[in-house]
Amino acid sequence: MSEQQTEDRAGAGAPGGAAGAAEEERYGEFVAVRRHGFTAELVLDRPQAMNAVSTAMARSIGAACDALAADPSVRVTVLTSTHDRAFCVGADLKERNSFTDAELLRQRPTARAAYTGVLELPMPTVAAVRGFALGGGFELALACDLIVADATAVVGLPEVSVGVIPGGGGTQLLPRRVGAARAAELVFTARRVAAAEAAALGLVDELVEDDARGAALELGARIAANSPVGLRAAKRALRLGQGLDLRAGLEVEDAAWRSVAFSGDRKEGVAAFNEKRPPSWPGE
Repeated sequence: MSEQQTEDRAGAGAPGGAAGAAEEERYGEFVAVRRHGFTAELVLDRPQAMNAVSTAMARSIGAACDALAADPSVRVTVLTSTHDRAFCVGADLKERNSFTDAELLRQRPTARAAYTGVLELPMPTVAAVRGFALGGGFELALACDLIVADATAVVGLPEVSVGVIPGGGGTQLLPRRVGAARAAELVFTARRVAAAEAAALGLVDELVEDDARGAALELGARIAANSPVGLRAAKRALRLGQGLDLRAGLEVEDAAWRSVAFSGDRKEGVAAFNEKRPPSWPGE
């Protein structure tokens, strides 16, 4: 990246102002990535279908995540949507209804790669949920590290009501958020949960009255002000250590610490602290 590009992206502190001028890359018809400085906004953009995830859209989500994962300049990814009433309503059931059993089986790796792509992004991720986030839509949000929702949000995993199970990570990610018994109740009843209860249960992390996207981008900007090396190592330690016993978890943490202890970011962070100035992260 050139010095000019770095300077251009460094102006990411005010996402509201940056959003209008953000550069955009398209991944197929239904997915876009917008850059706000060091924050990447991954946009679900199939409003005519309330962002239902078709095969083509799943393929595009996977491709966009591959590109973001390979870009060291991205410090935070914020997952948003363009629909006013729906973040994402899950799998495209109209498309699924047209599949033969063999076609459904062939489509499975493509669908799975979309959810795994979000889950395995190496930088911190924030979902901005407005309106319905159901089934695979909520699983995309659960794949993120943090979820910001507004008062219109309705979340849930209703898959058993149509004869399947949450297959985009829901049976594994939801218990890690809210515990096994609460996750079982939500999955087995297939019920939808409105914003206030979702916040009370820990299904979302931050509830705002309006503009989940703006709040998520602001949160992303605060995160992106920190060391990109430190952020990725901290995420790795948090994810890999989850579910391990304490001793094993501390070994994961120690390995992550060793990966950053002698980095340029660590040297710059200490120097900036001592010199009482904002750090200029080298990102290495």
